[in-house]
Amino acid sequence: MSAGNNTRLGIALMIAVSVVFASQDGISRHLASEYNVYMVVMIRFWFFAAFAITISARKAGGVMAAARTTRPVIQTLRGVLLATQICVMVTSFTILGLVESHAVFSAYPLLIAALSGPILGEYVGWRRWVAIGIGFIGVLFILKPGLGVFNPEAIIPLIAAVMFATYGLLTRYVSRDDPTATSFFWTGTVGAVAITTVGIWFWEPMTGGDWMWMGALCVTGSVGHWLLIRCYEVAEVSAVQPFAYFQLVFASAVGITVFGEALQMNVLIGAGIVVAAGLFTLWRERQQG
Repeated sequence: MSAGNNTRLGIALMIAVSVVFASQDGISRHLASEYNVYMVVMIRFWFFAAFAITISARKAGGVMAAARTTRPVIQTLRGVLLATQICVMVTSFTILGLVESHAVFSAYPLLIAALSGPILGEYVGWRRWVAIGIGFIGVLFILKPGLGVFNPEAIIPLIAAVMFATYGLLTRYVSRDDPTATSFFWTGTVGAVAITTVGIWFWEPMTGGDWMWMGALCVTGSVGHWLLIRCYEVAEVSAVQPFAYFQLVFASAVGITVFGEALQMNVLIGAGIVVAAGLFTLWRERQQG
C-alpha cells in the first residue's frame, strides 16, 4: 500500500490512540480528584505546547512556517475552545466518572454531522438526520430524564461534546487554507497561553508521587497526539474514524477496573444506540465523499 493509504496500519494506530487517550483520561481523573482541574490541565498544555513547537521546528520552514496562518482569529478560538473543553471533560470525570462521561461524550460525531450544515454549509441528507435523531434518543437513555433519577450534572459531558464538535468543525474549516502542522501548532500554543491565564491562580503543591503521574499524563498526551497525526498520515480519516469509538470501551474498562465504577444498563443501551448512529453517519459521509 502507498504511504497515504495504508488502512490496516491506520486502524492499528487509531486503536493505539484510543488506548493511550483512555489511559490519559484515567490519570486525569486521579489528578483532578486531588488537585484543581485548571492546574492539571495547565501543566498538561505546557507539555503539549512544547511538543507542538518541537514538532514544528523539525519540519520545513521551522516554527515560523508553522505559525503562519490565514485564519488567526479562528485558530485562536480553536486553541481556547479545546483548552476549555478539556477542563469541562476532566471535571465530568471527577463528578460522573469515566463510564458515564464517555457514554454521553460519544455523541460528538453526531453533533458534528448536525452542525456541519449551519457552520460549514455542508449538505446533510435525511438519512443522517434520522441517525442523528436516533443517536440523541440514545443520549436520553443515558441521561434518564423524567424518571425521577435525572442528574443535572450529566449535562456536563454533553456540553463538552458540543464544544469538541465545534472545535472539530472549526478545524475542518481552517484546513481549507492552513496545513495540519499550523493547526497543531496553534492548538498547543494558544491553548497553553489561555489555560495559564486561569490555572496559574490555582497552583497547589503536589506530592512526589503525583508529579510522576503528572509526567505520565504529559507523556501520554504527546504520544497520543503523535500517534493520531501518524494515523491520519497513513490512512483516510473516514476509514479510521469509526475505530475512535474504542476509546469509549477502553475508558469504561479503566473506570470499572481501576475506579470501581458501575456499568448501568441504561448507560450500556444508550451508548450502544449512540455508537451505532455515529457509525452510520460516518459511513454515509464516506459514501458521499
